[in-house]
Amino acid sequence: MNQLQVPFFSEDISNDDLNGVSRLLDLQEKHSIDHLLWSSNGYQPEVCFFIAYTASSILVKYVVKEKYHKAVYQNTNDPVFKDSCVEMFIAFDSDAAYYNLEFNYLGTALAGYGTGKSERVEIKKTLVEKINSHHLINLSGEASGANAYWELTLNIPFEVFEHHNITSLKKQVCRVNFYKCGDELPEPHFLSWNNINYPTPNFHLPGFFGGAEFV
Repeated sequence: MNQLQVPFFSEDISNDDLNGVSRLLDLQEKHSIDHLLWSSNGYQPEVCFFIAYTASSILVKYVVKEKYHKAVYQNTNDPVFKDSCVEMFIAFDSDAAYYNLEFNYLGTALAGYGTGKSERVEIKKTLVEKINSHHLINLSGEASGANAYWELTLNIPFEVFEHHNITSLKKQVCRVNFYKCGDELPEPHFLSWNNINYPTPNFHLPGFFGGAEFV
């Protein structure tokens, strides 16, 4: 099982300075999302993430290189997993339920909470929209199949985790997994940070989460 340590940022980081957050995260340990799952063609984008936390939020940066790019959905809690999508699932304490936070490269977010794929409730739209995001995309061509490099930096306030009263994550150990997918891209794919041993596509399997210690 993969384990990561999440460093603390004591700097006063505002939601208006995600460029600075992005640069700080670049200096942290890089984690690869490189377990290719349920693949029939072997196509595998290059994906990694960086993570840290503050006194009031979790900071995550994704870096993606992929053959195709798509970001159709622009409304909160739209099905962004059909686009070029990155995801973070997290369970706090010994809770059987977990949060799924999913984003296309524009930063459009889908967020839910529950114990499994079919037992989920959406996080309130007003809370999801408190997630601040900054994206950067570079394309090597203009065709729909052009190679794309993109970054997405996120500042996720503790308020988003509305079913928990989180005032600090210091010294907490959580269960997490991180993903990349694109269900409606020309070459659909499923990648995870911690491996999933299951016969059919399903990210909603907390038994395959790894660990995260907030130091």
